[in-house]
This record gives sequence, C-alpha cells and structure tokens, in this order.
Amino acid sequence: MEFNDDKIKATILYHLRRKKVIGGVHMPFDTLIRGFPSHLGKDIKKIAKDLIKGGLILTKPASYGLQVTLNKERLKEIDDFIFRILGIRF
Repeated sequence: MEFNDDKIKATILYHLRRKKVIGGVHMPFDTLIRGFPSHLGKDIKKIAKDLIKGGLILTKPASYGLQVTLNKERLKEIDDFIFRILGIRF
C-alpha cells in the first residue's frame, strides 16, 4: 500500500475516530504508529505532531506518557477530511 502525507494524516484521524477517542477519552501517543509499516515510524510521528500543531488532535500530558484525543470542536472538518482522502463517511 502506498502512503503519502495526506493518506497518513487521514488514516491517523480515522483510527482515532473509529475508536471514538473524542473529547474526554484519550489514547497514548505511541499507539498512533501501530498499523503502519515499521520503516515509516519517524514519519508517522512527525505527521502526528503536525496534526497536533494544526489543532485537529489535542494532547494531555500524563505521568506515564503523552495522551492524545480528537478535537471535538473540529469533528466536522475531521470527518470531511477522512471522507475526501479515504472515502469513508461517519
């Protein structure tokens, strides 16, 4: 499977959206790289940090590691992006 930056972003957002990691529900940051080929690990982390900077993913620091969640105020924008890139509608 071929991965470009937009497809990786959409897949990360889809993974969080499918698991209902929205608002008060959090997931470890390291979990985001699961499901991708291992040689893309650094690229996935860099792209995930871009999503955080863009405000689509919110972070919560914890004593056991960084936790992430989808920004529930931008959920419509996230759903539209996933549909445009992956063709999956929520």
